Formats: sequence, C-alpha cells, structure tokens
Amino acid sequence: MVTVRKKTIGTKTYYYLDHTFRINETVSKKEKYLGHQLPKDLEKIKKEFLAEFYKERWYLKLNAIHDKYQKESGKIPPSSFKEELKKFAIKFTYDTQKIEGSTLTLRETANLIERGITPHDKSIVDTKEAETHNSVFLEMFAEKKDISLQLILYWHHKLLKQTKEDIAGKIRQHQVAISGSTFLPPSPVEVYPLITEFFKWYNKNKLKLHPVELAALVHLKFVTIHPFADGNGRMSRLMMNFVLKKAGYPMLNILYTNRNSYYTALERSQTKRIDIIFVQWLFKRYLKENSRFLR
Repeated sequence: MVTVRKKTIGTKTYYYLDHTFRINETVSKKEKYLGHQLPKDLEKIKKEFLAEFYKERWYLKLNAIHDKYQKESGKIPPSSFKEELKKFAIKFTYDTQKIEGSTLTLRETANLIERGITPHDKSIVDTKEAETHNSVFLEMFAEKKDISLQLILYWHHKLLKQTKEDIAGKIRQHQVAISGSTFLPPSPVEVYPLITEFFKWYNKNKLKLHPVELAALVHLKFVTIHPFADGNGRMSRLMMNFVLKKAGYPMLNILYTNRNSYYTALERSQTKRIDIIFVQWLFKRYLKENSRFLR
C-alpha cells in the first residue's frame, strides 16, 4: 500500500510517498520525494510509483525466465522443438478460439489440426476458423519482418477469409460494441488515425520497453482500438506472442478458464485509461505460466 509521509524540519515541510512490502520474512520500504507541497496529480503519481516498483521486481523474474528458456531451448533437437511448437499451437488455437465463443473441444481441435478429422456435430465456421488460426499462428511464428499495418491486414484476411470474407483484412467502417463490456471502442472515423498512431508508438518504443511489457501493451492498445469488425482479440493475442517470440521469450497462452479475470483487466484498463492494470495482470499470468523456468 502506498502512503503519504510528511516530514517537518524546522520551518520546512517535506512530503514523501512510502511503500512498505515484505520479501520472505524481511519488511522493506521504498520511498519517493514529492516536494514541499502535495502535487495536484497525487493519485496519478501514486499509481506510477507503484507501477515502477512492481516493474523493478518483475523484470528480474522475467529476465530469469528468458535466460532459462534460452538455455533450455538450445538443448532441444529441432524435431522435438517442432513437436512442442505444434502442441502449443493447438492449445493456443483452442483457448483463443474458445474465448471468442468456439464450440470445439481441445480434443476436437487437436484431431482437426493433427489428423484433419472434422467434428461432425460442430459449427463449420468454428472448424474453419480453428484451421485458419492455426495456419496464421505458424506463419506468425516464422515471420522475420516486424509487425506493420500491411502484415496485420494480411493475417486478419487469412484468419477470416473462409468465414467472413466481407470483413477479412479490412479496417471497419462502422461502430462496434463489445459484448458484456461497458467499454465502447472508438468511432469509425477515429480508427485509421489511431491505428497509424499505434504503429508509430510501437516503432518508437519497441527497443525501449521491456519485451513482456511491450507485448502486454501491444495487446491492450490494439484491442482497445478494435480496428476490425471481428477478430480483434485473436489478432491482439497473435501480436502479443509475435513480440514475445521475436524477443526470445516463451509465448503466452491466455487460458479460456482465465477469461473472466482477463476480460476484467482489459475492461478496467480501457475504461479507466490506466495501462498498468492490464500490464500487471499479464505480468502475473506470465510468471505463473512460466514458473518452471524460475526453479
């Protein structure tokens, strides 16, 4: 918890932010000097102070995950790595499609991708989109170029061309809403300027931000713009994993079973316009999913 501390020396008053925390059995404190008067944007400064504190703690673990992952990856034979990638692709396709309402089970998704077995009693749309998502994921993984508007439009077109050809690879021209969310995406006239600004931001910050933070913000910012009539969540999760893969970090599968906390973190960040809410959620999820690299 962040508190304000007042210190008086003679006739002068000084203000500080204090954050007390525990590491194992040791209690420590981090402070930030505010000045002789309390700033007007105190709540914003509190949030930024707490965010920086968490980043400092998380970065050490995130970097350790990277180093251990790279060390272990170097020992895996190419054929085994290919099998591991296939398993991740199937699970990622299942969960990301399930989040969007797919009726396919994990076993049906695996049979479809590995053996070409089409489930007879399930939606043909769900089946086609699972196949195309897996294909786009594998293309994404092999892509050497950096993300750009042209590449994103290509991935989106390939993702939806067999089921929603009229919107595949096209920036939306109409207002959309997100089912179950109080957040309203930008109006159609705002979309293209915002997506242009998004890629400017990305190119400016891709070498400045920590890769896992960059991946979280790419996801959040892109899905907040909601540039497509459909497929925004799937595209943002693909882009998130592109950033992680490109930086040599393990990719992240956001599980369908975690969808409620995922939706809540996104919505809170979007409505409050505080990026760190979703970034913190993703950091925690990332550390949990990759805890084996911290042992």
